Formats: sequence, C-alpha cells, structure tokens
Amino acid sequence: MNITRENKDELNAVVTVEIAKDDYNEKVQKILKDYRKSANIPGFRKGHVPMGLVKKQYGKAVLVEEVNKLLQSSLQKYLTEEKLEVLGNPLPKDQQDLNWDSEDYKFEFELGLAPKFELDLSPKKEITAYKIVADDKMLDNQVKTIQKQYGKIKSQDEVAEGVEITGSFINEDAEVNKHTTFEISKLADAPKKEFIGKKEGDTVTINTKGLFTEDANYFAHLGLKKEEAEEKNADVTLKIEEINLREPAELNKELFDKLYGEDAVKSEEELKAKIKEEAEAQFEQQSDQQLLNDVTETLLEETKFDLPSEFLTRWIQRSGEKELTEEEAKAEFERSEKGLRYQLIEGKIIADNELQITFEEIKSYAKEMIKAQMAQYGQADPEEKQLDDIAARILSNQDEVKRLSEQLMNKKLLEFFKEKVNTKTKEVSFDDFVKEVYN
Repeated sequence: MNITRENKDELNAVVTVEIAKDDYNEKVQKILKDYRKSANIPGFRKGHVPMGLVKKQYGKAVLVEEVNKLLQSSLQKYLTEEKLEVLGNPLPKDQQDLNWDSEDYKFEFELGLAPKFELDLSPKKEITAYKIVADDKMLDNQVKTIQKQYGKIKSQDEVAEGVEITGSFINEDAEVNKHTTFEISKLADAPKKEFIGKKEGDTVTINTKGLFTEDANYFAHLGLKKEEAEEKNADVTLKIEEINLREPAELNKELFDKLYGEDAVKSEEELKAKIKEEAEAQFEQQSDQQLLNDVTETLLEETKFDLPSEFLTRWIQRSGEKELTEEEAKAEFERSEKGLRYQLIEGKIIADNELQITFEEIKSYAKEMIKAQMAQYGQADPEEKQLDDIAARILSNQDEVKRLSEQLMNKKLLEFFKEKVNTKTKEVSFDDFVKEVYN
C-alpha cells in the first residue's frame, strides 16, 4: 500500500491511497473459504460447494467490503501518524472509472486543513469584567417581597390600591384563557381605573394593548408576549373571583428563624446582609458568563485566519442524510462558520496551555456537584462510597459525561481568561448590568 499527499495550498490537500492485491487478497480468500464451509446452496452438500461458484456469487461483494475497510483504516492511521488537523472528514473524489475487476486500486480524498494562526490574549480594547452588587434599592425591594410572601392575606370588599386580584383573562377568538393572580399596581394607569371600585363577581373588559407596565407581566398574566398582546389588540374579559390584601409580615425573630434557622439572623440589617451575600453569589455566575461571552467575541473579532471554505461547503453538501443543494450548503456554512472559528481558537488555547480535561477531573467535578445537591436536602456529609456509586452511575451515561466535560472546560477557560486576559473591573447594580449588556 502506498499513501501520498499533495498540498494544493495551506488549507487544501489531496491524499492518494494506492491499494495492491497483496494488501487485501489474503483476507478476502480467508473470508471466501469461510463462506464455502457455511454456504447453503441447492445441489451441493454443506462445505462442498466449489470455490469457483463461491467466488462468482460472493467474491465481488467481499472484495469491495474488505478494500473499503482497509481504505478507511489506512487513511485514518495515516492522518493520525502525520498529525494532520483536518476539518470535517476526508471527501472522496468522484471516481466513476473505478474498475473493481482490476487487482490494484487508487483512491483520492480531498482534505480541508485546519489553519495555522497566532493568538493574542492581550486584546486591543480592554474587556469589562462586571462586579454586580446588590444595591440598597434591590435589598429594600427584596425585604418587601419577603414580607409580602410571608404576610397574612385578608379578603377585601372591593378593588383598591395595593390589592391582588384573582380571575381569568378570556378571549376565545384571540386564544387567551389565562387564570392568574396579579397586583393592581402592575396595571397601567388607564386599565387600573377600570378595576378600582369593582367587587367580587364583577366582570371587567379591557384591551390587551398597553395593559401592564412591564413586559414580563404580559406573559405571566395573559400568556402572551408584549408584542403579541399589542398585535392582537383584543378585548379580554376578567370575572373577579377574589380580592385580597397582603398584610406584610413583621421583621421579627419569628420571620428570621423561618427564613434561615434559629438565631442565624437577628435584625433587619443582618437580613439584608444575608440577602446581599446570596444575591451577589448568583450575580457572580451571570457576570462570569458575560465575561466568557465578551472574551469569546473579542477573540473572534481580533483573531484573523482563513478557512478552506469551498471544501467545507462541499463537505456540508454531501455529509448529511440528504444531499443539499449548493445554495443550501453555502447558507449552512455561513451559519456555522462563527462556531467553527471559535472551536479552532478554543482548541488552540486548550492545547497551548495544557487545559485538557482528564476523566479523574470529570469524576471529581461530578462528586462536588452531587455533594452540593445532597446538601440542599440536608445530607451535609455523605460517605465517599456513596458519592463514588452515584458518580459511577452518572458517568456511565455518555451524554452526561459530555455535559459535565463542557461545564468543566468552561470553568477552566473562565479561570484562564481571568488570569491571562486584560480586563477592567466595573462595579454595577443589577439593573445597570442589564441595561449595559442586554439593551
């Protein structure tokens, strides 16, 4: 067997695999002999079928199968030994003149080669690393929410400021049928006036457009996005089932103990400190994810390299269950190009900085997650054997292994970026973070 490579340019190559009779003949003959022993052909005793008849009936199929097996294994071995980084899979060139009646064969494959490029982890523009803090406004609102949640509910005779209304918004033609409870304060001024003074059993008809003050309330209470509610511009009716007023719970020992356990919190100041600690721990996950996103976007923007675009388009066109048209393949390549570029950048970061993940690291990571979950249910100190057994069950699922690997790699990359990438820390409230990042 002879394998040669011709580099067309830095990103494209053609590999030629030449297979001679000596490379496959011994295996083919052995298989045909085994067929002869087991072949069940009318007119012949089992094991006594003439070899010529076996070859005539099975020879071509066995030859094609064995040559293709040899071709694939040899090509894969060659790519591994030559340490070739290929994109997609080798693409066989059309060989309509291939003659399976000859004894020697030649196959050609197109390769798309991964580009060589340099990475600069000192981006031209500083990347913002957000530190999200729970400000006084958020803490006050959270305390009020807790007081409402644990407060007493008192039935009211009529709708007034501060009450909650329970009922169902209905319009069959607009496909609205949503049972809900909402605070009167969530309504915009004009629709709010329609409810004020109403009693249990009264029906109010109101338009979906401009109904609530905040976008999220449309889905929560109508089952529609704000845009859908405005587009439908429909009149919905609501029959008032309940009118209630929540009397806030007192900030006292009973409430503090209910929230955090006996004597863990002893004052409003300590309650706010606890809320701040918990909120900022959650915010850290959001700011970390945003940092990862921003570093990713910056690396994509500033790291320039070419791809074997024509090869990849042809590979996409031919690699699926159904062959795509050239236009469909080009569109699919354009959709996936950004992801492919980041895969190459990420792969280089991992390889150059030895960030590869071992199975032991995945196992350890899985056990830490299991411990954290068990702690939520009061099992603060599980035995090591119990952790090992649960981890073994999880890691027997390849999908779970893949998911944990991706999480762990993101964690490693985040730690690496925090250490190596030039960032500036910016302290913001959660509201300001949302405005800066999502608006």
